[in-house]
Amino acid sequence: MGAILVTGGAGYIGSHVVRQLSEAGREVVVYDNLSTGSADALIHGERLIVGDLADRQKLAEVLRETGCKDVLHFAAAIIAPESVQLPLKYYSNNTKNTLNLLQACVEHGVERFIFSSTAAVYGIPEGGLASEESPTVPINPYGTSKLMSEWMLRDTAFAHGLSYVALRYFNVAGADPQARMGQRTPEATHLIKVSCQAALGTRDGVSIFGTDYDTPDGTGIRDYIHIEDLAAAHLYALKYLEGGGASTTINVGYGQGESVREVIQVVKEVSGVDFRVIEGPRRPGDPANLVAVADRIRNVLGWSPRYADLHTIVADAWRWEKKLLENR
Repeated sequence: MGAILVTGGAGYIGSHVVRQLSEAGREVVVYDNLSTGSADALIHGERLIVGDLADRQKLAEVLRETGCKDVLHFAAAIIAPESVQLPLKYYSNNTKNTLNLLQACVEHGVERFIFSSTAAVYGIPEGGLASEESPTVPINPYGTSKLMSEWMLRDTAFAHGLSYVALRYFNVAGADPQARMGQRTPEATHLIKVSCQAALGTRDGVSIFGTDYDTPDGTGIRDYIHIEDLAAAHLYALKYLEGGGASTTINVGYGQGESVREVIQVVKEVSGVDFRVIEGPRRPGDPANLVAVADRIRNVLGWSPRYADLHTIVADAWRWEKKLLENR
């Protein structure tokens, strides 16, 4: 089996996938501009090429030199509220750069492509549950930029014989259980990371954006998935494609939801710290409820979660955040 090109492989999600691929005996080449990723996240000495997806010439050189037939594409801007304020950043970083990558893949004979998509493509699904057949009506430029990329991937695959799996992530959280790696971005907006930072005193508190949603406690509900389970889904998807599986789109979630208040309470329990919580108005672009219908990933890929417990997710995130603080 040849080398695998992983774009954005030094970032939070990409680096966990890279580590699992290396531990499974695969050769990995990471292509990352390090704008949010870190070379230190490549703990098994994987080859790192520092480059941007906007650099079409460099992309072509990398694919030609490595001969990669498999591409896993993570590189993107991912903050939904920011995308409302900076839409062109998202259409450039996400959609346009995915176009550049797909063009290079076609030109250099890439055969399999795994795309890091998002549940944000669903917008506000009826009843708060989203299956792969749910209407795709994104409510922010982040979701739209990813959906446009999915369309480009679908059409490219049809025209050029590329096979792909588009994985629509729900709310990714947690860290490597051994605390070797986790989310490093200091200004991250993910609720569990922010709450852990508040418990450590590196943030003044945690803001709840919206307490008047039509949910049991008035706060938003999300399907939180452990980063290790999410990363494993990519290895299952790659095995599926290598076995001749047909191109498909798959939700990556547990099919269970927790509210913002519930998450904050679990972080307080795990950390033992009663940190400050500030209640505020809703943010633009946030649905009230977003939970996966997660049957296809089990039935098609044969994937099953190992860490589907909020306390486990929080405990691993808490261990990582403490390590980050100690190593400052």
